[in-house]
Amino acid sequence: MEKNTGIIDRLLLFTLIPSFFIALYLIFIWSPVEKVMGATQKIFYFHVGSAWVAFLAFGVVGYYSVRVLIKPRLQHHINAGISAEIGVLFTTITLITGMIWGKSSWNTWWTWEPRLATTLILWFIYVAYLFVRKMDGSTEKIARLSAVFGIIGVINVPIVFMAIRWWNTKLHPIVFGEGKNQSGGGIEPDMLVALLFSIFTITLLYAFLMRKGIEIEKMRHIVKKAKSKAIEKLAG
Repeated sequence: MEKNTGIIDRLLLFTLIPSFFIALYLIFIWSPVEKVMGATQKIFYFHVGSAWVAFLAFGVVGYYSVRVLIKPRLQHHINAGISAEIGVLFTTITLITGMIWGKSSWNTWWTWEPRLATTLILWFIYVAYLFVRKMDGSTEKIARLSAVFGIIGVINVPIVFMAIRWWNTKLHPIVFGEGKNQSGGGIEPDMLVALLFSIFTITLLYAFLMRKGIEIEKMRHIVKKAKSKAIEKLAG
């Protein structure tokens, strides 16, 4: 089992490294420079990729949170926690790249338009979720409480995605979509290739971080358990 785990980790790493350089080539050299925003538009590839992985990570949190409530297992609790940490990291990147985009496109670092506001709320929910996991108490109690937070948070994900459509904001661009309220501007084919490959690469990074995070968290629980046993033995 450990041998297979090592092979999967190496495969992920050996795929991730060249993919990273290919993505950089596609973004900065192969894809054309956007006429209005110029080189600043390149941040779009990192922004969208980070947002996608944040949504994916919180979806995984929601899935394992439901499983914790239905059939509590430490593995589910660990998986949800690691995915939440990665989701918060990529939501932070999404917010920062969005602010850089906003300064260039709207001449302001921040505005309370629906997509930005709901993304910030999503960030706060999962930061609160991570704080809940650090509270004192039994692992079972913390797992159930944090699972409720995890499920509440994932409900906000579709709200963030649909915010610019439901509230018809004039600031945040709709790139993809059809219909009266979803009419997107679309992007050039070369840009689309760069975007899809950057999303693929950032998703690989998520998978790699997820596996390594779970491995480290399992080791932490083993050490914590051994430490508790040693203290009990010394006290007895």
